[in-house]
Amino acid sequence: MLLTFPLPKILSCPIFTVCILAAFWLPRGVAAAENPTLGLPPITIPADNPQTPDKIALGKKLFHDQHLSADGKISCASCHKVERAFTDGLPVARGIHDQLGTRNTPSLMNVAYQQSFFWDGRRSSLEAQAKEPFLHSREHGLSNVPDLLQRITSDSSYVVAFKRVFGVSSDPISAEHLAQALASFQRSLIAGNSAFDRFYFAGDKKALSPSAQRGLKLFQRSAQCNICHTIDKGSALFTDQQFHSLSVGLKKIENRMAALSIQVAGASQLERENFVLEDAAFAEMGRFLITGNPADIGKFKTPSLRNVAQTAPYMHDGSVATLDEAVDLEVYYRGVAQNRPLILTPVDKADLINFLKALSSPITGF
Repeated sequence: MLLTFPLPKILSCPIFTVCILAAFWLPRGVAAAENPTLGLPPITIPADNPQTPDKIALGKKLFHDQHLSADGKISCASCHKVERAFTDGLPVARGIHDQLGTRNTPSLMNVAYQQSFFWDGRRSSLEAQAKEPFLHSREHGLSNVPDLLQRITSDSSYVVAFKRVFGVSSDPISAEHLAQALASFQRSLIAGNSAFDRFYFAGDKKALSPSAQRGLKLFQRSAQCNICHTIDKGSALFTDQQFHSLSVGLKKIENRMAALSIQVAGASQLERENFVLEDAAFAEMGRFLITGNPADIGKFKTPSLRNVAQTAPYMHDGSVATLDEAVDLEVYYRGVAQNRPLILTPVDKADLINFLKALSSPITGF
């Protein structure tokens, strides 16, 4: 279901006007400078969680609230920093009491377009994943849902805001309401209109440097990056939304693979998900922990490449420190997949990296 609201009401909210209104009403022919969603497809909004300016504002407040953590020092924004395209710059996430998680913090930029969530795709909607970090012992560290809701209802400003957005008083405020507000805010985090978009979709031939233009050709042709990081006819999310393996991290557990696989096969779905959250060795097994299919061992969701220059370190475990190293790794495994070496000259590699840097754009809605 696509979002529809009376135009005057939406125009009253600057954030909503910039990031959501543009996604639905600005035509592709609008000048690139006026269209922050250039290069992005329309957003599909769940019928049971329509966007409103007040709901987005409530979600933003929840996103930044350190009080919603056991030590009062962690918020969603602690790991999802706007200046890093909503990542944290660390190999793996760091939560309360400096505890480390098991995987790299994924970007929330353009998360509205994702079809599954977390590196292993274990949740199918923003609403389904939104409240989990609050209850994760290594992230926000709250003991249970009642603890989370008590922290919200004890704040009179939240009671007023939830009443305004959902029409409920303090007692009926639920974790689902919180999840819907957070999801609505996250859907407003939109980044399009990069130099690539202006070149490719708006026809501005000066938007990309000659080097970046050569890099685009490599990306689409000999390097075959676009097999997984897709560019469509009218938009480009730079992800196929699928799960692939580069064998990153598997060497760490190669001597334990059989034992870990047997333990996963005998575990319940809830136990498997707990393995992901608490044990780094299990976390390396990727999508397998969700599907139980041995073919999914070591497979992780293809991340978008938008603003990739700001999201280092890379891969699900943050083991690749720089964009330069990430290109080397991807090119190597692309050659393995093709059963023949893929050779890039130093100039080729520089061109490809310059193209990737041209995927950066301002993030609106924040």
